[in-house]
Amino acid sequence: MRRIAFINEKGGTCKTTLAVNTAAWLARDRGLKVLLVDLDTQGHAGKSLGLDVRTLPRNVFHLLTDPTVRLEEVVQPSAVEGLSVLPAYKEMADFPLLIAQEPRRAHRLADRLAPAEAAGFDVLVFDAPPSMGLTTRNILVAATEVVVPVGLTYFALDGCAEVADTVRQVAESEGRPELRITKVVPTLYRRTALATAILERLQAYFPDTLAATPLGYNVKVDEAQSHGKTIWEYAPGSPGAKMLGAIAAEIFDGVPGKGSKRGGGRKKASSAA
Repeated sequence: MRRIAFINEKGGTCKTTLAVNTAAWLARDRGLKVLLVDLDTQGHAGKSLGLDVRTLPRNVFHLLTDPTVRLEEVVQPSAVEGLSVLPAYKEMADFPLLIAQEPRRAHRLADRLAPAEAAGFDVLVFDAPPSMGLTTRNILVAATEVVVPVGLTYFALDGCAEVADTVRQVAESEGRPELRITKVVPTLYRRTALATAILERLQAYFPDTLAATPLGYNVKVDEAQSHGKTIWEYAPGSPGAKMLGAIAAEIFDGVPGKGSKRGGGRKKASSAA
């Protein structure tokens, strides 16, 4: 089972946009059964799929803190066939405090998601909060591969290097040798001299993992989120859909993709490139 985490300690890097639409692409184009796991207090992953996360009786916080709550009681369906979401909301702010003194505090998420494979999920996609605290450490322990969205701003390389150092440290200290960064995705791209310079620096630092397709600005992506829809439901022929499809293909296949193309039949998750 592939377990892909979208992580950056900086906010505003399009992390949720990439996580939600990549998860939807995997379900829609590859016919996979995908669980999108939201761990952010804002609950934007669920909101992006049309859920009113404020009114749900249980969310990922209850799964992580109450041993009587089962995974199937919290998972919510989405309008995209094959895509389910494990929603989050503001209660997640208390999660690190509640488990801080436990010896397996970094493994709580992995332990509670253990039934996911038996439930038939092919891929888990994690949307992390914009921090590198205990919640994100739980995500790194539960994941096997990390995607780092990097906004093309002046401090982009610094933030990406910090994520890379954390991934290496968690892999060593938590016994997760398979954990690694598999893709670095440039976001907030504009055709400026600064963006080009930052891309060149990222290419030098991440020669094997930098995505060939940067995520640029497209109003249809923002509009889709405001309507609680993925780009595939809202504007499947838009430049934003083509960009997100190409990026999703790179993330999953490890090679540059050509955008979204409807797949036929269900396929099993392949190993990471």
